[in-house]
Amino acid sequence: MFTEPQLLISLPGGGEWIIIGLAVLLLFGAKRIPELARGLGKGIREFKDASREIQSEIQNETKDVTKSIEK
Repeated sequence: MFTEPQLLISLPGGGEWIIIGLAVLLLFGAKRIPELARGLGKGIREFKDASREIQSEIQNETKDVTKSIEK
């Protein structure tokens, strides 16, 4: 009947996000949530900075290789 496997997983809807938020609130408490959010933000920022740095290194190396090939 079905020739391809069906994906039955979807993103949480509005009500499910509320339940997830309440579970996080119960597990960590109201005082700890801002600390967790700050830590998550710092981690994301560090990841973006590292990826930008790697991207710029790749671009610089590509320019250097291109210049050496042209000579």
